[in-house]
Amino acid sequence: MIAVKDIAYVRYQATDLDAMEAFMTDFGLKTKVRTANALYMRSCSDAHHVHITELGESNKTLGFGLLAQSASDLDQLAARLNTTVEDNPEPGGGKRVRFTDPDGFLVDVIHGQATLAEIPFREPMAMNPATGRQRFGKVIRLKPQAASVTRMGHLALLVTDFKKSFEFYCDVLGFKPSDTYYAGSPENKIAAFMHCGLGSSFTDHHTLALISSPDGVPRFDHSAFEVIDLDDLVQGGEYLKSCGHKHSWGVGRHIQGSQLFDYWRDPFGHKVEHWTDGDLVNDETPVGNAPVTNEELSQWAPSLTPEFFA
Repeated sequence: MIAVKDIAYVRYQATDLDAMEAFMTDFGLKTKVRTANALYMRSCSDAHHVHITELGESNKTLGFGLLAQSASDLDQLAARLNTTVEDNPEPGGGKRVRFTDPDGFLVDVIHGQATLAEIPFREPMAMNPATGRQRFGKVIRLKPQAASVTRMGHLALLVTDFKKSFEFYCDVLGFKPSDTYYAGSPENKIAAFMHCGLGSSFTDHHTLALISSPDGVPRFDHSAFEVIDLDDLVQGGEYLKSCGHKHSWGVGRHIQGSQLFDYWRDPFGHKVEHWTDGDLVNDETPVGNAPVTNEELSQWAPSLTPEFFA
């Protein structure tokens, strides 16, 4: 078994690349490569791209990419899945192992992809809380602009067979649960927040989330992108609002993972999240197990509406 080290990108299909490019630019990404049939957008990080849109006849979620720790991990994974390591034909190159998961999501595990010069962004704001003040003789003055998306953060999948998907991602790709949800009895787990199994090294509370699909249709619940801090998250939301984009839920703070969050809808109805200030865990961090309720989704936030679950 290998253990992937992070998520690389998400992959969508859309009927209009112009509309997706305009929204994701307002969301805080930058166009890296655009062809007649595909759009590749980057964050401020050195990753070649974090968001792919393929032109198609319908709007849907297709799959995602994960980062292998080494080229030998690709060889091991290919042998495990009875497939091959291939040259990545997409922008950024490198090597990949491509396969489908139990629900048919297209998964690329990649290594050696080209990196880019990072796009500079401001430092997180120094705060003056009630104790431990940090900002002396300095003011904060922000101007309206899109959020600075610093990196791809995580992906939540709605799956048709939770147990089967959970075992696949643990056994094949080395994911470990950080928190789980149950319905009815604690043994009846129907969702899991999963981190990359990197031993004692700390990593994001979840890189992948698996959730039982309420209607039996596999798809993304949402993809999530990290921004600088709370000011950047709120400022980015105000900018999206000024551009006429559709808000879904936020601003709030989650319970599992602790992230400050704000959710939006792209032009095709897909839910995308700005987040900041998430928990870090490792394989020794205790695993939580909580009942599925709306109250378990946030410590504070505006009231949920049915739109969020659409």
